[in-house]
Amino acid sequence: MKFLKTLFSALFLVSSLQAQNKDSIMVRRIYDEALASGHTYKNLEYLCKKIGPRLSGSVNAQKSVEWTKKLMEEYGFDRVYLQELMVPVWERGVKETAWIIEGRTKIPVPIAALGGSIASPVSGITAQIIEVQNFDQLKALGEQLVKGKIVFFNRPFDPRHFDTFKAYGAAVDQRSNGAVEAAKLGAVGVIVRSMSTVIDDFPHTGGMRYQDGVTKIPAAAISTKAAELLSRELKLRKLPAIQFYFKQNCRTLPDAVSYNVIGEIRGSEDPEAIITVGGHLDSWDLAEGAHDDGAGVMQSVEVLRIFRSLNIRPKHTIRAVMFMNEENGLRGGLKYAEIAKQNNEKHIAALESDEGGFTPRGFTIENVAGLAHISKWIPLFKPYKAADIEGGGSGADIGPLRIFPNTVLMAFNPDSQRYFDIHHSSNDVFENVNKRELELGAAAMTSMVYLIDQYGAR
Repeated sequence: MKFLKTLFSALFLVSSLQAQNKDSIMVRRIYDEALASGHTYKNLEYLCKKIGPRLSGSVNAQKSVEWTKKLMEEYGFDRVYLQELMVPVWERGVKETAWIIEGRTKIPVPIAALGGSIASPVSGITAQIIEVQNFDQLKALGEQLVKGKIVFFNRPFDPRHFDTFKAYGAAVDQRSNGAVEAAKLGAVGVIVRSMSTVIDDFPHTGGMRYQDGVTKIPAAAISTKAAELLSRELKLRKLPAIQFYFKQNCRTLPDAVSYNVIGEIRGSEDPEAIITVGGHLDSWDLAEGAHDDGAGVMQSVEVLRIFRSLNIRPKHTIRAVMFMNEENGLRGGLKYAEIAKQNNEKHIAALESDEGGFTPRGFTIENVAGLAHISKWIPLFKPYKAADIEGGGSGADIGPLRIFPNTVLMAFNPDSQRYFDIHHSSNDVFENVNKRELELGAAAMTSMVYLIDQYGAR
């Protein structure tokens, strides 16, 4: 009996080593294909340079839908289709203007209306401006000091966070909710320090919200360099010596029809079980959305292309999903989950890439069972420096798939140090994407999808 146990243990060890060697060889082949013959970079160049900014409901958003559908059809994926949904339509209009007013002196400063904001009056807004760091400071001032003024939220990123997404998370409430909190106390407008890790003259837009029953007031982001200047002037001269003027011309139109774009390779053994990989096709209107999230959608298409190129026949159905309307509504992710539920689909795992096309570090995984299982593959990713597999969030677009409790949700996690230098600003252009970093990300994602297809996600 003891001999049989020893024999079985030895056979299991040999089998495990053989499987690891097989997987190591396949991961190497995937990386070779992505780096030597990859299509990610050229596809991203087309998306950015031939189509450009892709805000939901825009002409360019529709062009991106048509082009990505055609691209996946040309790759010969088993099925390529559109998933219809309604999206909000917001337009920036004529470029914003703003200046600091000190007596007769006007100092121009760069601003950008926040996504979803109303316009200013036609003549703009001129008012005294007061600076606060957070909502507690705002409430402490009270209606008597806030009413009739512009509120300037100036809380910077905390540089002590190694992961810049944590710094972003700790600061972004002033952008998303600042207009509501200021309006409750009678403010006439809001200026928010850009959500960025650098001091420069490029304002960063982003989504904001209004609340039923609270007066809507215009809201704009100011560049970090201008925010520093404004803060210094306020400290030096005090109220009422400083006033602020801004004018913006944005508007919200009726919802429009748009689409998620989906391509899939049908599974050979369990085709009803689905592995989703995706990113969001829409982008803000200030630039080309190269890192946010052109990189993610083109990496997702590349996952399926590499499977095809290497003749990998997946056991499960692999889907690449180009979600629409992540930036200002999340309706693409919600629609995808809604239809999946209607169709009683079985989703094994979903992987999202929405943190830029920078050097891969690893993956974050929401589910405890998924983390325990997937962590076994760390040795396979170590040679490629993408082995940081840990618990954490997944992605906004795949988040609605939490309705399927057995689905493992995860995010591709590239290095975050430069992401918020360009996020939601006019700097998010193709020229700021490194070809090799982008392709390494596609290879890491393809390797993860391959391993999940072979061994499950939990």
